[in-house]
Amino acid sequence: MSGQAQDRYTLIGGNASPYSLKMRAHMHYRRLPYNWILRSKENDHLLEGLRPVLVPVLQLPEDGSLHLDSTRLIYMLEERHPDGRSVIPDHPAHAFLAHLVEDMADEWVTKMMFHYRWTYDADIHYASRWIADDRSPGDTEEEREKFAAFFADRQIGRMPLVGCTPENAPVIEAGFHHILALLHADVGQYKYLFGTQPSIADFGLYGQLRTLSIDPTPMSIMRKEAQRAESWLRQLDDASGIEGDWYAVGDLPPMTKGLITYSAEVYLPFLAANAAAIGRDEETFSVELDGRTYSQGVFRYQVKCLGELKARYKALPEEAKDIVGDLIGEAGIKILS
Repeated sequence: MSGQAQDRYTLIGGNASPYSLKMRAHMHYRRLPYNWILRSKENDHLLEGLRPVLVPVLQLPEDGSLHLDSTRLIYMLEERHPDGRSVIPDHPAHAFLAHLVEDMADEWVTKMMFHYRWTYDADIHYASRWIADDRSPGDTEEEREKFAAFFADRQIGRMPLVGCTPENAPVIEAGFHHILALLHADVGQYKYLFGTQPSIADFGLYGQLRTLSIDPTPMSIMRKEAQRAESWLRQLDDASGIEGDWYAVGDLPPMTKGLITYSAEVYLPFLAANAAAIGRDEETFSVELDGRTYSQGVFRYQVKCLGELKARYKALPEEAKDIVGDLIGEAGIKILS
C-alpha cells in the first residue's frame, strides 16, 4: 500500500484490551499504515451491524468492511502483504509451534489477565475506572463511577465462565510466575521466541502480558520477578525498527522450548478435556494441570481452537511432525493426532 490516507487501515480497539494491544503492536512491526480509534460511546455507530461486537475491529481501506479475531486478522494481513516482515516463521515446524504458543496466549494466558484484573481490590478499582475513562471521557465523574461499578460487577460475574475461580487460582497464578521466569531468563530487545525478529507467538504473549504489566497486582509481581520481561514488552510495543532472521531448526532458545512444553502439558490437555466434555454433552469438566485440579464450564469456541491446531498439525510434512513431536512429547502428539 502507498500509505495515502485512503489506503490506511482503521483499527478500532481499547487500551485495556489485550487483543487490541496485540494487533496494534503487530501493525507497528509490519509497518502497515493505520489509524487507531479508541472505542467509546461516541463512536459506537462505527460498529453498527457487527456481531459479535468485540475489539479489536479492523476496517479495510478499499471497501470499509469490518473484520474480527486478532489471529485471523494476522493471517489475513499475511496474505494481503506477502512481501517481507512476516510474523510466521519460515520453517513449517516452527510456524506450527508459533501458532500453538500464540493460541495458548490468547486462550489460556488471558485467564491470568482476567484473574488478576477482577480478583484483587486494587486491580478492580484501577481497571474499572480506566475502562470507564476510555469508554465515556465526556461523562461526569458520577456517571463514570456508575459505569465503572456496573462494568466491574459484570466482569466479576463472568469469572466462573472463564474458569477464574478461587479453586483454580493456584493453577492460574503458578502459570503466570512460570511464564515470567521463562521470559526473564532469556528475552531481549533483539531476541524473540523464534528469531531475532518477532513472530505471531511474541505478539500473542505481548497482548496479554502487556496488560498484566499495567494492572497493579501483576505489575508489582512482574517488576519484582521479571523486570527484563517488562522491558521486553515495552520494546515490543513498536518494533518497526527491528530487522532480523528466523532461528534455524534446533536453535530455539530455552524460553521458547519452555513455553512449548507448557503449552503441551497444560494448554493442550485443557483443550482436550473441554472438547471431550462437550462431546459427552456435559456442562462442566475437570482436568489435572500442573499437578493441580482445574475445573470450569465447557467453552465451545475452544473446540474450534483445538480443531485448528489438529488441522495444522495434520498438514505438516512428516519431517516437521518429527520436530514438533520432539518438543511437545507423546502426550501432545496424542492430543493433536
